[in-house]
Amino acid sequence: MMFERIAPEQHDTLDGVPEPAENPHLYGHEQAVSMLTAAYRAGKLPHALIFAGPVGIGKATLAFHLASYLLRHPDHRNAPEAFVAPDPGSAQFRQVASGAHPGVLHLTRPQNDKTKGFKTVVTVDEIRKVSRFLSMTSHDGSYRVVIVDPADDMNVNAANALLKNLEEPPARTLFILIVHAPGNLLPTIRSRCQTIRLTPLDDASLLSALAGTDQPAPDEPQARAALVERAGGSVRGAILLTQYGGLDIADALDKAVSGGRTGIADAHKLADVVAGRDSAIQFEIFNRRALDLLAESAADAARSSELARANALADAWQDAQNAISETETYNLDKKQHVLAMIDRLNAAMRM
Repeated sequence: MMFERIAPEQHDTLDGVPEPAENPHLYGHEQAVSMLTAAYRAGKLPHALIFAGPVGIGKATLAFHLASYLLRHPDHRNAPEAFVAPDPGSAQFRQVASGAHPGVLHLTRPQNDKTKGFKTVVTVDEIRKVSRFLSMTSHDGSYRVVIVDPADDMNVNAANALLKNLEEPPARTLFILIVHAPGNLLPTIRSRCQTIRLTPLDDASLLSALAGTDQPAPDEPQARAALVERAGGSVRGAILLTQYGGLDIADALDKAVSGGRTGIADAHKLADVVAGRDSAIQFEIFNRRALDLLAESAADAARSSELARANALADAWQDAQNAISETETYNLDKKQHVLAMIDRLNAAMRM
């Protein structure tokens, strides 16, 4: 299914997949939509929301659909009980998607002029755009919506700058923070927002979402079932698994961990695949699977009442997350990172 790319390219853009701002379809999250529309219709919509949940389940898409709903229905008393899919041909849709609408400000990782890629954090300069945005009067009295995606990526200075905006926002202003791990946000930011926890997509919603991209699920039933199980309700996860060698990378890492310390040759082979110059997505897949292995093991330990082991694995997850962040932030040697992560996982699984 081909589509016209309207939104600017972002740090995590995938070929053939619409950006959240240009996606007219929202899959799943019916309960969240019902709660949000009910709050708005009652005149009780909070001034700041956190949409929390795993990567790739549609949090940012939900944010843009909520923004569209508010812009189309400035009088909350006449707003409908449900979202209506935006019209991709409308001027409002195209303005929002392209980042040109005066009522919507989308903040994410900015481009890095030196590397021609993207910075590894949401910078304070990005957050400073909020004050300028809010200083302008809404042309029709409708909401102004600020979407920070993902808010996890804000550095300390950016987070502190956003906090000041959250303390006394103008009327009819809504902040939506897209968050993969709420614990990474400053407690003072979390305390000023209402958190809405979004769950992974069910199987039917996941497959429907994939059908709306250039990367549909495989036709063979066994392969589809395996993909759905591995994707964990994440559309992005499913696409990475099928289109970027993700299944092979995940299998290789699982084998390395389940079999104890992997051989040096196998470890270097996996590192060569995911740490090459043009392997940014494969590197992301490797790191995501490493974190998932630790998280799954910690959850299993907790369910078995092995609390000490669960806590140790949770600490190992945080250490691994820090290692990933440092590698990206300081442009460290990716191959050494991969080899060290394999050793880290093997040590953690023997706890």
